[in-house]
Amino acid sequence: MEFINNWKLVILLCLTLGLAPFFPEPHIWGKIRWITGGANGMAFMDWFDVLLHGFPFILLIRLIILKVIGLLKN
Repeated sequence: MEFINNWKLVILLCLTLGLAPFFPEPHIWGKIRWITGGANGMAFMDWFDVLLHGFPFILLIRLIILKVIGLLKN
């Protein structure tokens, strides 16, 4: 379980899996725009894609919250 508390690994995941493919725009950004636009036409695979590309950011937000409230020592 130590790997989900590793800042370097989580940031690396955010910059690679979270943003890939990078061009013409980060994939997660396109999916978020699609969802905020009403998510018309999104299939199960699109929602799974949001989860897959968003998970590193969820881990990063979790680490930030734990660090702020003082539960994480490193």
